[in-house]
Amino acid sequence: MSTLNDADMLIVLGSHESVYDSKVPWLRNELEFVSEATLSDIPVLGICFGAQLLATALGGEAMPSDVVERGYGSVDSVDEQLVPRGPWMQFHSDTFRLPPGAELTAYNSSALQAFTMGPNLGVQFHPEMNLDSFDAMTERWRAVGVDKKLAADGIDIAALRSEIAEHSPESEKACKRIVRTFCERFVINSISQLT
Repeated sequence: MSTLNDADMLIVLGSHESVYDSKVPWLRNELEFVSEATLSDIPVLGICFGAQLLATALGGEAMPSDVVERGYGSVDSVDEQLVPRGPWMQFHSDTFRLPPGAELTAYNSSALQAFTMGPNLGVQFHPEMNLDSFDAMTERWRAVGVDKKLAADGIDIAALRSEIAEHSPESEKACKRIVRTFCERFVINSISQLT
């Protein structure tokens, strides 16, 4: 039984897993859930893994990226009202191919950074990242051993945390702007069409 019956919108966040990894046991259900939301015209905001999952649900594809992005990086915007120019926090080694009919919304030299399709928005970067969310994420990494893999890959978690602290005030304002504009354009419009 679907739990989407009363949903006005869906936000799908990041994961240390990959959308294209068929060995992830919960991935199929997650993809079906996001697909059901898009088929029901429930607006979806996908962030990082969530954007890759959303792109896949809409007929695009997730894949390994040629460039790993860690830390704050510049992002150019096609629609600055919806997605302001960066710097935005990046933490991914995967990317996505646009679904047919999707509109590119933001990009940089490394990867596609955002797209819209219908009432849906996918962003490759992490607009939600602040110290609280980063600390919660690193706590989870420690619990499942991901922190050791990251350290072996040369990722300095303390340096990332300092970078997040430096950028947090501007990032939080920009995140609120993305969410507010997403809700104004897609969620409120979607709800008003139902009533």
